[in-house]
Amino acid sequence: MDTMPTATAFVFCHPIEITTQDIDAMGHVNNAVYLQWVQEAVVRYWQYRSPPQAQIELLWVALKHVIVYRLPLFLEDRVEAHVMATATRGTRASFTTLFKRGDDLVAEVRSSWCCVDATTRRPRRIASDIARAFLPNVGRSVAANKEQD
Repeated sequence: MDTMPTATAFVFCHPIEITTQDIDAMGHVNNAVYLQWVQEAVVRYWQYRSPPQAQIELLWVALKHVIVYRLPLFLEDRVEAHVMATATRGTRASFTTLFKRGDDLVAEVRSSWCCVDATTRRPRRIASDIARAFLPNVGRSVAANKEQD
């Protein structure tokens, strides 16, 4: 189940299920799979934090992902994506997604997304109320907080 630990934690935890299709010839999760997971986790974060009307009116398009792979993941591993919004500016939002296996950081993804009007499919400025849903202290960077089990 997706959870937002506290309103001030800024961290959205999304469980990841590793399937046999995710495993490559080297016996670990293929690097390309992380892009699918980032997409899934950020969208679920959006669905969890945003008002229902905003979900109807707005879409998100990924512009850029920078991935640092630290440790391999395997079929039986339990992994979570920890998603944090880090900034908004104009039509863009930045997110950091940390993939964790227990206390181990296995990959870190910094991504940039464009807010798009669902009707016109054109970029749309992120309204301050939407930005506050992800960044209650709009204008400040967000640091990852230690999760509490």
